[in-house]
Amino acid sequence: MNNYLIFRTDRIGDFLISSILIKSIKLNDKRAHISVVCSSKNYSYIKDFNFIDEVFLLENSFINKLKIILSLRKRSYKNIIVHDDKGRSKFISFFLKGKKKIYIKDKEKFTHIEIIKNILNESGLIFNNESLNYLDERKVTYDNKEKFILFHFDEKWIFDDYIKKFKNIEPSEKELISFLNSMISKTQKKIIITTGTKTPNIIKKVKSSLDSSKIKFLDNQNFNDLEQVVSKCEILISCHGAISHVAAAKRIKQIDIIDKSYDYSRWTSHFRNYNYLYREKFSSLSKEILKKL
Repeated sequence: MNNYLIFRTDRIGDFLISSILIKSIKLNDKRAHISVVCSSKNYSYIKDFNFIDEVFLLENSFINKLKIILSLRKRSYKNIIVHDDKGRSKFISFFLKGKKKIYIKDKEKFTHIEIIKNILNESGLIFNNESLNYLDERKVTYDNKEKFILFHFDEKWIFDDYIKKFKNIEPSEKELISFLNSMISKTQKKIIITTGTKTPNIIKKVKSSLDSSKIKFLDNQNFNDLEQVVSKCEILISCHGAISHVAAAKRIKQIDIIDKSYDYSRWTSHFRNYNYLYREKFSSLSKEILKKL
């Protein structure tokens, strides 16, 4: 057995990038045993992945860090990969036994898929395009026989709840209702609207003004639930986030709403069936979305 230890102590979207690396390792090395050190923000999602053999939850307390170090020191690793590039992960890795310790170098110069290829090369392994399909082994239980468009309307659409330097794309109630009705009219498909764990007030307000036979609302979805719905949709419309990585892994057409102030290509260069639009006033943005449907 060849032991690999990967640090991913940040968020779900970041872990989904690491899933490509983990899948590549498994495809290259049939004797690979993969352990992941994760955070409270991604633990509940990571622990269900069948190609990960062991998961360690890193918390903020000194006692927890000490327990993690003592647990990990019991094993010698072929590769220790600090993929999250976090100081806490580098600190813990210092005390561990590994034939090779790999840290991210010059990360701003490379896309995330290039970083993965560099890590694999340093490990003596080869990148496999099949690793981009890292979600294919995840069981899909969400049952919806109709074709539908998924509109993920989370806090990123609400100006006061998101990054203030980003362009304001928050719609009025009238604009949102008009957009949804136009989408139904153009596509003749059912619309499912998800909101994540927090439902924006505007969604609560517009529900009664929309045709419930054509628009379905799924509130208070955790990320496992969202992954299930994305896996069954025909098109995803969302602001960029972890959900965008799910659509890319599932090869589902997506319209990704991004801001001009940030270089998203570092995250999306490997995406398939990918379309994006820049954030702008909703009156203009909604028209551009409809053009891409």
